[in-house]
Amino acid sequence: MARAPWNCERWRPGALALAVLTLAAGVQSLRAADLPRRAPAVGARPIDLPALPNVVRLSEKLYSGGAPEGDAGFLALQRLGVQTVLTVDGARPDVERARKYGMRYVHAPFGYDGCPLPTAHVIVKAVRDLPGPVYIHCHHGKHRSPAAAAFARIALDGISNEQAVAELERAGTGKNYTGLYADVRAYRPPTREELDRLEVEFREVAPTPPMVEAMVRIEERFGRLTRLQKDAWKAAPAVDPAHEALQLQELYTELRRTPEVKQQPGDFRKWIAEGARDGKALEAALRGGQRDDASLRLGRLAAGCGSCHAKYRNAPRDR
Repeated sequence: MARAPWNCERWRPGALALAVLTLAAGVQSLRAADLPRRAPAVGARPIDLPALPNVVRLSEKLYSGGAPEGDAGFLALQRLGVQTVLTVDGARPDVERARKYGMRYVHAPFGYDGCPLPTAHVIVKAVRDLPGPVYIHCHHGKHRSPAAAAFARIALDGISNEQAVAELERAGTGKNYTGLYADVRAYRPPTREELDRLEVEFREVAPTPPMVEAMVRIEERFGRLTRLQKDAWKAAPAVDPAHEALQLQELYTELRRTPEVKQQPGDFRKWIAEGARDGKALEAALRGGQRDDASLRLGRLAAGCGSCHAKYRNAPRDR
């Protein structure tokens, strides 16, 4: 729908200020209305809250879901009463914003191929010992965070491994994430005494390998481009599709130069090189206004990511 042209004579400073205040009040009311007035029921299906996707309540103390987005996401967590936020994602936690809303962050990242046993024990101890409710999140809230929550449920709530697997399925964990399912099925929790003796440093920000950081940034750029494609490649405020494609290309290019990637198998290096080339072609298509070609290039990028992930990211790691 076309917008009516502005009538500058009608919008004098006083009227404009009043309109802005009215609009702001409406936004605040809408946000308050969208936020939960009471916590979701234990065992209910996942729900999406404002800037907080795929929220599942697993017990009186434990939630699982996606990463909180900005103030709205942390406000939703605050409404749920959350006191500790535990992220298993590779991205740097928004520690400052969590503190603003009275929450503590703990960072215990692991990959899509599964969770090392020491990290699983850290997660369990954090859920047991830190103030709750505890909200565990990864990026999307469907794969790694339900797996992390499963370890806590097995160790602290006494559910069986198969019951924990069922909770992964309820949260939407993809069947292709075989490493996550394998670790949950095989998890044998520590005894109470073993957990008591475990010395743990609950870090707000844990160090991550350079390749992991690069992959996180690639995933973020790819997500933005996917959203732009769904909106017919329309530029959003401060987001230019061609610039996003350029940044994606540069991330692939820089990743190719790292010693860690140079030591990887040939097919892995090939997929990274193709990502750089497809990113460059995507940028050219967007700058030339060729939207269909841009969508084709983004599809090629997605297919390359999928093939690489199936072999190197999602499968169980060597144990």
